[in-house]
Amino acid sequence: MANAPFNVMIVGQAGRLQYEALLFAASLRHCSPGFAGRLFVAVPQPGPLWDKDPSIGNRDVLQALADLGAEILPFESNAFGAAYPYGNKIEALQALPEGEPFVFFDSDTLITGELSDVPFDFSRPSASLRVEGTWPKPTLYGPGYARIWKALYDRFGLDFPSSLDLSQPDEFWKRYLYFNAGFFYGACPRAFGSRFLDYAQSVRNDPPQELAGQSLDPWLDQIVLPLVIHSFGGGRDALPAGYLDGATSCHYRLFPLLYARESDRVVEVLHEVAAPNRIKKVLKGYEPAKRMIFQGRGEKVRALFDRENLPRREQAIRNRIKSEGFWMR
Repeated sequence: MANAPFNVMIVGQAGRLQYEALLFAASLRHCSPGFAGRLFVAVPQPGPLWDKDPSIGNRDVLQALADLGAEILPFESNAFGAAYPYGNKIEALQALPEGEPFVFFDSDTLITGELSDVPFDFSRPSASLRVEGTWPKPTLYGPGYARIWKALYDRFGLDFPSSLDLSQPDEFWKRYLYFNAGFFYGACPRAFGSRFLDYAQSVRNDPPQELAGQSLDPWLDQIVLPLVIHSFGGGRDALPAGYLDGATSCHYRLFPLLYARESDRVVEVLHEVAAPNRIKKVLKGYEPAKRMIFQGRGEKVRALFDRENLPRREQAIRNRIKSEGFWMR
């Protein structure tokens, strides 16, 4: 399934994500004219798992998305909802066209190159390796990484040894298959999503004993994602480096972090796609975009940091921005 046509899905909903979805769509059209698939903005619908309407009601946002060729994809929240909004990316997969390869991106992503040039092999799914060792956090008296991860693989009848990176030391987090869920892809969204949902509910509702004392929120999607990818024959080496989270996409997460640490190319794309009046007038309804992009606060944040010598820990970057009074989300 290498070089197969594919669809792209992001999640959009009321609040911040609707504006991020607009920027994503604008960057896709601007930087990837060769993309011939469909762009879906998956939107959760009101229901008992939401305490307020999560859908996009802003007509200007909806019109701008339509002008960019994005298709609104309503879906129901039956498992997660407001209690775990990261579950949107799991449940929304069931609404995508069955049997058509897909790539999911978090909405706080910019496309910065030609997406159709990325050498996806949809028969071998993978996900973002722009990740830190955020989970698990083994305790002093154990169990360690190996026992925790093996318990999860055993729960679903998966082969644990074949998931290991034996070039990494025992009990070092990089030895164990772990992804950021900022992007992932596969051959069929419904098959992938069904397994993702089954695994996530199993771990949430009945975690293995070895997970006692480990936090599942907000990490549940990233705990389960490697298991799903491994179960479909994918892995850490399925996608050549340098494309996603590289020359072709940037998962910036928040505007202050984008200006602080991302490349000049990413900032250039952000300003280019936000500049047209039809986009700008909508984005100005979102305070962080108004202040950071259009009123110059982002450039003030950028001037605080040397991209060649950034603090090693993200928290240090956040703290510096906050101390200068420039933090927004």
